[in-house]
Amino acid sequence: MNLSRMLGQRAEAGRPVRVGLIGGGKFGSMYLTQARLTTGIHVLGIADLNPDRLRETLKRCGWPEEQSDTGSFAAALQSGRTFITDNAMDLIEADGLDVLIDATGDPAAGIRHCQAAIRNGRHIVMVNVEADALAGPLLARQAEKAGLVYSLAWGDQPALIAEHVDWARTCGFKVVCAGKGTRYLPSYHQLTPDTVWDTLRTYLALEHPEQINLKMFNSFLDGTKSGIEMTAVCNATGLVPQDDGLSFPPASRFELSSVCKPKENGGTLSRTGTTEVTSSLYRDGKDVPHHLAMGTYVVIEAETDYARQCFSEYHMLEDDTGQFAALYRPTHMIGMELGLSVASAALRGEPTGSAIGFHSDVVATTKKAMKAGEMLDGEGGFTVWGKQCPATASLAAGYLPLGLSHNVKLLRDVAQGQMLTWDDVAIDSTDEAYLFRRDMEQAFG
Repeated sequence: MNLSRMLGQRAEAGRPVRVGLIGGGKFGSMYLTQARLTTGIHVLGIADLNPDRLRETLKRCGWPEEQSDTGSFAAALQSGRTFITDNAMDLIEADGLDVLIDATGDPAAGIRHCQAAIRNGRHIVMVNVEADALAGPLLARQAEKAGLVYSLAWGDQPALIAEHVDWARTCGFKVVCAGKGTRYLPSYHQLTPDTVWDTLRTYLALEHPEQINLKMFNSFLDGTKSGIEMTAVCNATGLVPQDDGLSFPPASRFELSSVCKPKENGGTLSRTGTTEVTSSLYRDGKDVPHHLAMGTYVVIEAETDYARQCFSEYHMLEDDTGQFAALYRPTHMIGMELGLSVASAALRGEPTGSAIGFHSDVVATTKKAMKAGEMLDGEGGFTVWGKQCPATASLAAGYLPLGLSHNVKLLRDVAQGQMLTWDDVAIDSTDEAYLFRRDMEQAFG
């Protein structure tokens, strides 16, 4: 409740929190449009593979041209301006940097940047949830051992959901389920960058496919992003995925406590203490009224008659038995809220959600039947989507994590809908991300 006051004190003392951002895409740009206006924050530098495009992004975000491009990180440190570079490692090593934000979306790059940040004594805010799903538990452990914060990104749904869970447990409630909403139909698992536009144009105000990154948007619709984000939630909270992963039941925000409860209690869940993503579409394609497509939620259980009475008296969104109730947030503001993670890490030494164990995994699952010798193309592509799976089951079966399924050759024929294993592919056993993931499996398996 006092982060803004603490930032103000840092500003008055001439010691603003100095931030470095890697990746000037949508999430990064949304952070930048607010960071410039936040007292006590100095964006020391931004690293992006395309500096010219980044400068155009800064203009759209309201940055005066004279606020950036000072010639060096040292000059930026003295002047309070922002240095732009295409070299992420130079940014990580820059004198004075307090907090590093990785917003690249590339799991291998995220692991590499995080390890470099730890070596250089920087707190890490991991917008790159792909990296967190692949190896977040080990990254968080390494940061903690170094006395640093490794944090999920506030404003992104996993951190908000983790906060819901923490709220519930701090109030003494049993967490039945936590998650978010999305737009989903079973056929979406087969969507590709070539076919997703026909779906997107039915509900987004877009005129041309060139306006967006079709592969990125495809990962949101084909189920992959939901699997990645719910894996981050499980690993940050100790919740355990359902036996067969997410089922995406249709539900309005007023039906959450009726739908997202165990089957034995009349709901859809295979267990209590799990994650689920609700769909804004019925299976016939019609819209669910009052859906939660952009929001987050938690379902809790009343364990006494008096608690059930209070659920009713205070108009909680309870089910028809009064035993279960839901709390939800209708939307999230992505990078525009990221400042909470930055301030919490730098001023309180606390993450806004962080992996505490290896409870969930995201498994590469085929979109179509494929032949030996064909290449996988990873998240949002033509060949695989990411299915959430309990970590114990993933380790036992030797499943291939989605984050290592890009540009990988199949060694055998596979069927549509098959969860791939390490033995199904030719993996580069010298790859740094592969080795780090294997280290994590050893550390937490």
